[in-house]
Amino acid sequence: MISDIITSPYLQALLVAWISAHLIKFGITIAAGGRVNLLSQLFISGGMPSSHAATSVAVLTVILLKDGASSGLFGLATLVTLIICYDAVKVRRSAGEQGQALRELIEATKQTKNIVLPRAAKGHTPIEVIAGAVLGVAIAIVVFFATK
Repeated sequence: MISDIITSPYLQALLVAWISAHLIKFGITIAAGGRVNLLSQLFISGGMPSSHAATSVAVLTVILLKDGASSGLFGLATLVTLIICYDAVKVRRSAGEQGQALRELIEATKQTKNIVLPRAAKGHTPIEVIAGAVLGVAIAIVVFFATK
């Protein structure tokens, strides 16, 4: 059972894509002179590349390569991946921008005593999602051929 999970190309692609995307974000933050904590960097929201896109596209691509485009699993994975990528660019990005605007309004009133400022989680720009998707495809191809 555990060995099936460890040797699953679907899960390997997912984990490698997630770790790779966050390590790239970590590298970009360090290169830009930012202050980072590696542990918190693994769970950060937003940034280049999108780990949501990388992981979902990696799994989608492995499913395509192993099961084919006509499989029901590929159809379902395509739907879930499209929802994830749409959500990252449209819904989460919009919510993050609104959260930031609320923070700025609250801070502008100078009435921040006893007020917990809302968290403004970032979504993604389209280029961040595209970069994540490209990363996911590349990782999936490597994992597919490495586990074949």
